Amino acid sequence: MNILGMNRKIDLVTIVTVLLLCAFGMLAVYSATKVNPAQAGDQYFLLKKQIIAITVGIVGLLIASLYDYNKLKKFMIPLYVLNAAMLTTVLFIGSTVRGAESWIQIGSFQLQPSEFSKLILIITLASFFASRKTQLDSFKDLLITLAHIGVPLLLVLAQPDLGTAICYIAILLGMMLVAGSPARHFAIIFLAGIIFITVGIQFDLIKIKGYQLDRLTVFINPDNDPQGAGYNLLQSKIAVGSGQITGKGLFSGTQTRLQFLPERHTDFIFSVIGEETGFIGSSFLLLLFFVLIMRGLQTALSSKNFFGTLLAAGIVSLWIFQILENVGMTIGLMPITGIPLPFISYGNSSLMVHLFSVGLLLSIYARRYV
Repeated sequence: MNILGMNRKIDLVTIVTVLLLCAFGMLAVYSATKVNPAQAGDQYFLLKKQIIAITVGIVGLLIASLYDYNKLKKFMIPLYVLNAAMLTTVLFIGSTVRGAESWIQIGSFQLQPSEFSKLILIITLASFFASRKTQLDSFKDLLITLAHIGVPLLLVLAQPDLGTAICYIAILLGMMLVAGSPARHFAIIFLAGIIFITVGIQFDLIKIKGYQLDRLTVFINPDNDPQGAGYNLLQSKIAVGSGQITGKGLFSGTQTRLQFLPERHTDFIFSVIGEETGFIGSSFLLLLFFVLIMRGLQTALSSKNFFGTLLAAGIVSLWIFQILENVGMTIGLMPITGIPLPFISYGNSSLMVHLFSVGLLLSIYARRYV
């Protein structure tokens, strides 16, 4: 009887799926960073850091899954203040990588506070919406919601970290949809967004650099600048297309091995997978993501309370957006924004945050009948 009870509390499908994704990611990162034996350098360096991040993330997953997620509601204000403080701090002591001042150096590790801020935003928004369930159709509530997300949004734009800012919007829209916000609120946000971006860029209020604008527009016609802004996308499409059905084999991708493919262990890691494992391997990876998303949605639907539903919905919204954006940008269907592929791309902060998020989903799942 106890065994049956444990089975009802543990989502084995989600756990196995996440472990497979992490294994897939480690293999892809190793392949993307494997150096020629004749070259100097430790070819296992980034893989080792990836394994450490996964280990820390799994510990966080276990802690989060055992913790009663309902208790997070009372920490909305402290978490919100912590989020703003982290994003403000990085503007003063952060190190610049690829044009964005988004990282804090801790020894040999780089932590990205904006990755952790995504999960904190999900928690605080879920708490806010849950506390105002019967008032979500008012214009006043929309203004408070926009103010809630506005502070962290402006702070990440100041870095500038356009990818995280877009993730914030995806989280907000997904959670508003589940919370039952009226259609007019979505229309207002859309119009306000257009005005904000137009005015911000025009008067230099938003720090969007030239290369970031090029990334957003080059997917329309990368051939216009094949050696410049369009280079990454063209090399990515060559890599994915050359994989065909079965791929060139692990560690045998020419675009990867000859280092034609840029950012191959982070932004364009799906291109490595497409080249080396082909349509079959890429489809299997997407199937794993599909299973994870469906389990997340099922957890949201089965939650015993509105807070749990919103929490799960926010996590799933983030995953859906990052998966679609990352995969889409590697094949030219989406603009290049530097958004990592969950559980797969190299990145300490991203990995840990996604694993912590899985822990929260497991916590919601385990308490759906309590």
